[in-house]
Amino acid sequence: MINSVLKALDILTLFSTTEPHLGLAEISSRLKMPKSTTYNLLRTLESRGFIEQLENGDYSIGIAPIVLSQSTRVNVELRDRAAPRLRELADVCHESIYLAVREGDNVLYIYAIESKHRLMARSAIGERVPMHCTAIGKAILAQLPMDEITAYAQRTSLPRFTHNTITSTEAFCTEIEQIKTQRYSLDNQEHELQTYCIGAAILDARSRVVGAFSISGNDPEIIGTRLLLLVQQMKYVAQEISRSMGFVPASISQVTNLVLPRE
Repeated sequence: MINSVLKALDILTLFSTTEPHLGLAEISSRLKMPKSTTYNLLRTLESRGFIEQLENGDYSIGIAPIVLSQSTRVNVELRDRAAPRLRELADVCHESIYLAVREGDNVLYIYAIESKHRLMARSAIGERVPMHCTAIGKAILAQLPMDEITAYAQRTSLPRFTHNTITSTEAFCTEIEQIKTQRYSLDNQEHELQTYCIGAAILDARSRVVGAFSISGNDPEIIGTRLLLLVQQMKYVAQEISRSMGFVPASISQVTNLVLPRE
């Protein structure tokens, strides 16, 4: 175990509803640590928003733990509400299904239904990947204003992962504009070779994007002859998951055709 991490966690656990503010001397005394060590740990925690220093010099819990707990709660809520619909989708399309949320300039996979056809043996849950080269990431980005998308492209420089990765800001923004119109995104071997994906965004009660999901597999026809039926099913599932998150669509769509099973 790393002692400095343990000491930092010990500092955080000192604060409570009855003692929301503590001074340097009090923290140092309770944890039996030198003031210099305590001060350095407090400054480190403060730099990441876990601790705040008040005007009188005392310390209190910062906003970072609150933001972290809220984000975790939303992610769990999204996963639990989306899971039944995603399992139904997996049953009819016979491909891998992934659910992810945005985490900075990446997407974080929080739920997965792996197909027997998947090439990679490891699970995707907990994996973080860039947004620009994944269907899920592009579906999320397409819900943002174009100036944010341009800023993302310039900030990340759109690194290349395969020969199909889009690395031009102009070409990337053009594709995002198309995704905004068609309401689904594609990944044509842009992050991993022999992997084809379709993505769709999930919205909340304020019409804000809270995540996205994808159909993924090694069958090129996912983005070929099977595309129209898969997209029809995905849009319906995206609508129903979004409705469960409080989103109210302008009109309710129904699925009239089931996706054809994979041969």
